[in-house]
Amino acid sequence: MLKGESDDYVFDPETWLEEKEVKKIDLFILFGIAASSIALEDSGALESNFDPERFGVLLGSGIGGLPNIERNVTALNARGPRRISPFFVPGSLINLLPSHVSMRYGLKGYCNAVVGACATGAMAIAEAARVIESGVCDIVVAGGSESALCRVGIAGFSVIKALSTRFNDTPQVASRPWDKDRDGFVMGEGAGVVVLEDYEYAKKRGARIYAELTGYGLTADAYHITAPHPQGEGGMRAMEMALRTANISPSEIDYINAHGTSTPTGDSVEIVAIKNLFQDHAYKVAISSTKSSIGHLLGAAGSVEAIFSILALQHGVLPPTLNLHNSTEDSNVNLVPLVAEERKISHVLSNSFGFGGVNASLIFSKV
Repeated sequence: MLKGESDDYVFDPETWLEEKEVKKIDLFILFGIAASSIALEDSGALESNFDPERFGVLLGSGIGGLPNIERNVTALNARGPRRISPFFVPGSLINLLPSHVSMRYGLKGYCNAVVGACATGAMAIAEAARVIESGVCDIVVAGGSESALCRVGIAGFSVIKALSTRFNDTPQVASRPWDKDRDGFVMGEGAGVVVLEDYEYAKKRGARIYAELTGYGLTADAYHITAPHPQGEGGMRAMEMALRTANISPSEIDYINAHGTSTPTGDSVEIVAIKNLFQDHAYKVAISSTKSSIGHLLGAAGSVEAIFSILALQHGVLPPTLNLHNSTEDSNVNLVPLVAEERKISHVLSNSFGFGGVNASLIFSKV
């Protein structure tokens, strides 16, 4: 776990639900409710004259209610089956996250959960775009949420040597994508949610439009349950598909928010995939990993990083790759080490890859 640098904000569950309701659900559901509420308020969509039957919710989680499962198994083993909470099952199911948001705001359109390991959040955004493009919904709340910081969650990732252990005494420098001393990722938790709308619908209601989702790509490696393809073949095809749906060339991408988890193999494979697809432009495009600052949010990573990408478009500031002192990659590749970079940009690409060989790439463009 990595504590944030700022103490200005402390998450208070009772800001979002009464105490008795908080106890009925896993933290990933609560995070998702909170992020959805913030996104909806910011969008102003609920104040517009919307059709609830065309307002959808597509939210997911990579793991779901693992802490809730752990607590109830502990209670079962210690005190027997009668000590299991009656809210155990509905408080752990991944689809209860979108259902809670649907019920909270009376949204009666397409409501579903997305599960795609660490690509979940990005996959939810891509699926939401498809739902809108198909004409099923005008607006969709989309994203991912995760809270797997419990003994079994940490032990599970640790036993497959996915987590960093070299920097246990200095955790703030443990997440270091592309650095020669990287040895695994740092688990984070939280949620990232966006509100997607049909472009004409959004303009008509006078919505504040942060960016346009112009392209997305979803692929599978069909290679290994945890390891990426050595040439990043599936990730490359996801990026290629996103470029094709956006109808832009690789040379038009200004910034890539990489999956970059700080694992010895995965970081380098992603750069190989980028080089294979982008060719000479791989040495001109800026690439960074925001996991260096917030850790790996697993199922929420893709949507949180999509938001980073959108804000980079908005402000013309590329987030840095922290703790990158000695890169293992070609020195001519700009990995935005240590310090943010100011640059006018028009198109950004966000990558998210997950266990099972699932890949999602999103392209956002300035409006």
